[in-house]
Amino acid sequence: MSRINEWFVPSFGPDKFRAFVGMMFLPYTGMCISFTILGSMSAQEVHWDRVGAIALIYALALGIGAHAADAIGSKNKPWGSYFSRRQVAALMAASVAGAYAIGAYYIILYAPLLGIVAALEGFFLFAYNFELFGGRFHNDFWFAVSWGALPAMAGYLIQTGEFSVLPFAAAAGAALASYAEIKISRPYKQAKKDGKDAKKLEGRLKMLSIATIAFSLAVLAARAVAIS
Repeated sequence: MSRINEWFVPSFGPDKFRAFVGMMFLPYTGMCISFTILGSMSAQEVHWDRVGAIALIYALALGIGAHAADAIGSKNKPWGSYFSRRQVAALMAASVAGAYAIGAYYIILYAPLLGIVAALEGFFLFAYNFELFGGRFHNDFWFAVSWGALPAMAGYLIQTGEFSVLPFAAAAGAALASYAEIKISRPYKQAKKDGKDAKKLEGRLKMLSIATIAFSLAVLAARAVAIS
């Protein structure tokens, strides 16, 4: 089933451009990046370069890399008619390599414990999207962990280099938002596949993603004003 006409796909430009933008699932990638921001804002002292770094890491590794992996591993292959398997695999490899190169810099110099999250996210990238281990990790719970809790924790760890109680609250909130997103997204995709009216579910996805991104930006702005 092609998803080229989804609400998050631009209606302008060549089909390959539209498919590439669509493959990144920008509203959901935006949510994931928002969780890294909220985790970063949980730290007592904010290093702004690290806020940007962790946002870029997740934009590359999950926004592009994980979605490219999903396009390869998906049974329906919604973007398969626009890109070859080799092209998508190259895109996945390049984006993930870039993300880990940036992450390695901060892990080595500032936040060794961030390596734990990096290893877990690498595991989930393949285990979830390629349904390894009999699909044991391809479910809503592990989606919420990998796309919600871990990004929030990564945001805090890159700032502080240590664990504490506070980021677990941010991680729990992020996990709940991710869980809500996947619980709405699955019936939405099924309704679209069956040719049924999915406007109500689409509206909920739009509201959830916009609210999450707006909230994280508001917290970031408030923190920036308070520091200045």
